[in-house]
Amino acid sequence: MRACRTASVLLTLLLTGTACAGGPALENQGDVTAPPGDSRHFTIGSAGFTESDLLAQMYALLLDRAGYSTKIISVTDREIYEPALENGQIDVVPEYAATFADWLNARKNGADAGPVGSPDLDTTMKALRALVAPRGLTVLDPGRAVNQNAFAVAAPYAARHRLKTLSDLGRSGLPVRLAAGDECVQRPYCAPGLKKTYGIDITAVDRKGVGTTQAKQAVQSGRDQMVLTTTTDATLDDFGLVVLADDKHLQNADHLVPVVSRSQAGSTGVRDALDGLNTVLTTSDLARMNEQVDSWRRLPEDVARNYLESKTLLMGG
Repeated sequence: MRACRTASVLLTLLLTGTACAGGPALENQGDVTAPPGDSRHFTIGSAGFTESDLLAQMYALLLDRAGYSTKIISVTDREIYEPALENGQIDVVPEYAATFADWLNARKNGADAGPVGSPDLDTTMKALRALVAPRGLTVLDPGRAVNQNAFAVAAPYAARHRLKTLSDLGRSGLPVRLAAGDECVQRPYCAPGLKKTYGIDITAVDRKGVGTTQAKQAVQSGRDQMVLTTTTDATLDDFGLVVLADDKHLQNADHLVPVVSRSQAGSTGVRDALDGLNTVLTTSDLARMNEQVDSWRRLPEDVARNYLESKTLLMGG
């Protein structure tokens, strides 16, 4: 039933025709009631990085098995794919609960709007669902897998200073040069949060990106003391790095959630097809799959298929 597995789409393609498609729900226009959708042709969006590609491939395989004809398109910008969800050009995209909630809140209330995401999953999901409802979108139940910020140090450094948690690092009083992205200087979940919540002495942010090879090498070599990465980064062992536990829950509940379009918002077939993944996919599972693609150079579709088969989610298809 697969019509097309992957298509690379220019941003202009998604912008073309949006005015004549079913109009997106705009801020302050009230709730939109979408009729139950059950189109058998399904477009799945990927944000273009490894993890999003893997999730999109798993969604496609599960929907294929349920009798849908699917294709995947890659759209790296939320400013493009969220309106495409609203007007039906994309039917489902994997998202991160707290991050997406905060993004939608800022879009609705302005860039200075306070965060609505929370370390508590129920609070985060309530805020997210309230924000997507006026747009005619549906957020399916969150899975077990979480992709949050994580902070890692060199294993010998952790052992020498007896560090297991971020609180340990704060109590140590050690000066910390942090390898991270440009936005870490201002983001409340990065350098400012580490200082405020844990009392960590961040002396500088070494702007090498989030979890990049260069950032990890900087910590491995001792140039920097800590690196900003994610909980699904499976390459830390390769650099001799260990994650310090976020024991005071600075990071928000960024559980994986499928976001479904206006045209499919009422479709029980889609929900039934994707719910099985929620019950089995864990953070460590996702990290291992990321590693297979990034380090072992395996194709995302092959890794996704093997995983689903190992969990018997494709059996009988």
